Order: sequence, then structure tokens, then C-alpha cells
Amino acid sequence: MTQCCNTQCSKYGNCTIYFDCPLFKPTGEKPKVNKYRAQKCEFNGIKFDSKREADRYAELLLMRRSGQITGLKRQVKFELIPPQKNEKGRCIERAVTYIADFVYKDRQGNTVVEDTKGMRTKEYIIKRKLMLYFHGIKIREV
Repeated sequence: MTQCCNTQCSKYGNCTIYFDCPLFKPTGEKPKVNKYRAQKCEFNGIKFDSKREADRYAELLLMRRSGQITGLKRQVKFELIPPQKNEKGRCIERAVTYIADFVYKDRQGNTVVEDTKGMRTKEYIIKRKLMLYFHGIKIREV
């Protein structure tokens, strides 16, 4: 048992980060069968694409509260390839973007870009390489 990640939950005493917390619950929507078996859920009023992502968010909240990290952000968008336009300025190809699950600063002040991965798709691997090439950012996979 660890201390709950949310101060609103303190009246319940100690609970695990995961499923005992009264603020952690499935979204209630009838789950569609996801190709990779990820189940959408809700934690602290925020919807997540998977339980793994919600669990990691709970861990990051604990780390933020203890001062290990600062500036925690969710769903940060990075442009990998800008939109391609013709001579008239009309968009002929949309921009290629990568959306990171979490971005924060560690104790040393380094920016950390995190992605919770269950399955590494070909599309993700290409975007990971583009992030490193264009932005010089190595994605931390959890």
C-alpha cells in the first residue's frame, strides 16, 4: 500500500495508486475492442487512452508532489514535418505531428518526453526517429 496520489482521496486513508483509489474508474462507456487491447479509463476526472497511461500519470503526480519533477504536462504536440504548400499557399500535405503522453522537467532541469507504450507500431518508431533527428529529443518509453 502506498499513499494515494490525490489529496481529495485523503479521507479514504491509504490506497494503492491503481484501482483502490475512488477517483480511478473505467469511463463507463461500453468499451470498443481496441486493436492493441488498450482500455480507456478515467482518473481524477481526466480521460486516458489506457490504464497504463493513467497509472503512469498517477506515479508522475506522486513524483511532482515529492519534488522529483516539475512542469508536468499531458498530450504535448510536436511538429515533425511542417505542412507542405503549393505556390499559391494552399496546403497540399498536412503537417506530421507527434503527441507525447507526458512532458516534464527532472531535478537536473532536463526536459523529459515520455510515452507509455504497450505496442511499438511502425508509425510510432518513425515518429520517434524524427523526434530525435529534428528536435534532438529522445523519447523515454515506459
